[in-house]
Amino acid sequence: MFEKLKIVSLSVHHLGFNEGIELVTERALERKPSYVCFANVHMVIEAYKNRSFLEMLSKADLVLADGKPIAIACKILHHKKQERICGMDFTPRILEKANEKKLSAFIYGSTTAVISSAREKIISSYPNIRFAGAISPPFRQLTEEEIKNDIEKINLSGADLVFVALGCPKQEKWMAENSNKINSVLLGIGAALKVFAGLEKRAPAWMQNLSLEWFYRLIQQPGRLFKRYVYTNSYFLFLLVRDWIKALLKNNDSKDQK
Repeated sequence: MFEKLKIVSLSVHHLGFNEGIELVTERALERKPSYVCFANVHMVIEAYKNRSFLEMLSKADLVLADGKPIAIACKILHHKKQERICGMDFTPRILEKANEKKLSAFIYGSTTAVISSAREKIISSYPNIRFAGAISPPFRQLTEEEIKNDIEKINLSGADLVFVALGCPKQEKWMAENSNKINSVLLGIGAALKVFAGLEKRAPAWMQNLSLEWFYRLIQQPGRLFKRYVYTNSYFLFLLVRDWIKALLKNNDSKDQK
């Protein structure tokens, strides 16, 4: 299995983009119950503050370095180059692979409008994929009976891949609690579904390269994202610097002892 690199509290898998695609494809072909998380700064901070959430993430089959700051942190803390494996890039690439292997896809989460647009794009761009179905659950706490019915619908659909778009941390909790009951690979892609569907623009490449994709989203939705980004980004930077200093002191102590 691939090595894990600890970033603040959350450990991400140290692997390349193509390796991630291959692993997910293999599990989808086997219809092996599993779930994949795409770790960004928000997720790391949520995991740092909430131990039960951290435990849910630690049980994921793959935790991928979604955010550029996470990939950079791997280099700073562990001196290892980590390729960014962003959900927005991973979604179309895994669909290409699914089209090649003639797999089936299901969408769980988001709105009916987003699902409709994503469905049309999948059908038109990936003709070998069977669109197995979709569920847009109500924006409230679901009853056990509702969850059971949703799981039954997914399993009966024969889906190989399930794109889960409930937002962090809700989608990760849902996957952790239900993955073992679903014969599919669950991918927690969040807002990437809306971008894939063409209903939300993505930051230009130069902003992505400078780790400013969060700022582009903030400009688009300042009311909803201001507190989240200002707080989480600042807190993450503080914790990253703290851990970097700890690592430096530890290395110096080791040298002195020699």
